Amino acid sequence: MNNNKKKPNPIDVHVGGRIRLRRNMLGISQEKLGESLGITFQQIQKYEKGTNRVGASRLQAIASILSAPISFFFEGAPGEDGAPASGLAEEGSVFVTDFLSSSEGIQLNRAFVKITDPKVRRKVLDLVKALAAEATND
Repeated sequence: MNNNKKKPNPIDVHVGGRIRLRRNMLGISQEKLGESLGITFQQIQKYEKGTNRVGASRLQAIASILSAPISFFFEGAPGEDGAPASGLAEEGSVFVTDFLSSSEGIQLNRAFVKITDPKVRRKVLDLVKALAAEATND
């Protein structure tokens, strides 16, 4: 039996995932993003899943609304062989993406960016590092 369902392009899936990541980091709903673009939230869902490809002008509009450079959506994108492109992805970027897609990661990120005092931000970072070191020593 011939399956005519076409698999989404890995780049489209990656870009869609980065749109979802950035939207979640900012606490913007699919409905609100769609409204800003003049499209339905279902269309946003299709972009985020990679089912529908995001055109260049639409990606520019999304980048503007989400206050991110276009390059953000391609960071760590797979190469032609489907593997992440070398040099573009930091080691552990999959973990970072997973973390920032989690409820705790989103909450922590939102709270941290609200801290304007650099000394307080540094202390929070030091605390998290100390807790992480403690956890690995247990």
